[in-house]
Amino acid sequence: MTSETAYEPGSDPAYRDLPSVGPHDPIVGGALITWVEPTPEHVVGYNRWYEDDHMITGAMVMPWMFSCRRFVSPRSIQHLRGPIGSRVADPLEAGKYIGIYWINDGRIEDHEQWSLGANRRLHAEGRGSYRGHDQNPLEERSHVFTSFSDFLGATYRDDGVPRVVHTLVQPYKGMVIQVIDAKNGDRDRLDAWLANDYLPSVVTGDVAVATRFAPRPLPPDKLAHVRELDGVDGIVTVLHFLESSPEDAWDKHFAKAEEQIAASGYGSLGVQAAFIPTNHGTNDYTDQLF
Repeated sequence: MTSETAYEPGSDPAYRDLPSVGPHDPIVGGALITWVEPTPEHVVGYNRWYEDDHMITGAMVMPWMFSCRRFVSPRSIQHLRGPIGSRVADPLEAGKYIGIYWINDGRIEDHEQWSLGANRRLHAEGRGSYRGHDQNPLEERSHVFTSFSDFLGATYRDDGVPRVVHTLVQPYKGMVIQVIDAKNGDRDRLDAWLANDYLPSVVTGDVAVATRFAPRPLPPDKLAHVRELDGVDGIVTVLHFLESSPEDAWDKHFAKAEEQIAASGYGSLGVQAAFIPTNHGTNDYTDQLF
């Protein structure tokens, strides 16, 4: 839609026709995972723009996206990362914020197309930056790892843990992301080992649930400032949700992950990093990132 196009609410039959076909079930089919490093001089403006505008109009108002949570990595937990020399986070402390969004099963392609159209409109309207028109987003933030990803499965500590459709609205105290590269690009083999061997040994105690995702290549007409990680076809992304602080869970559950994954022969750890939930609508933690 352009400013010259007349808009009459409720007049376009597509709004009734499109939801009448295709999958429409309360099932997680995929995720948008967007891991971003703000620049120090723009962190407050970026934070407010992201939560007050972009998180809503650039994501949650769109069809087939139904849940979200944003996490932050203040200085106090930035040592809970690895491995040194990560190919994903360079430097290792890069990526202070991560946003996670659930997408309905069978609807990633539909959502992705809406997202591309909506975000191009927002940028054209000067809403790709808190500073308005003709601003370079890379002056404000850079992407560590952003992908639309297919849901592979979840590992639960026990039957009392809420199922994955509810995960992002639970009051978890922390989250650890692992980006794991499959040996020889064999993602299926890596995922089977994660699901059957590795994760059942990790998802105990303070770790309530771990979700696995297969990143997709970004569309060729993506926004230019969004970085695509090489080799996404051979990656499994794991999101661990914690009932304790990351500091309390790290030594028992994550400190040996690099060695454990390498010893399996199925993959290698590209990066792992700990986060805590943001306090949405505030600038909490913006003075504790650098």
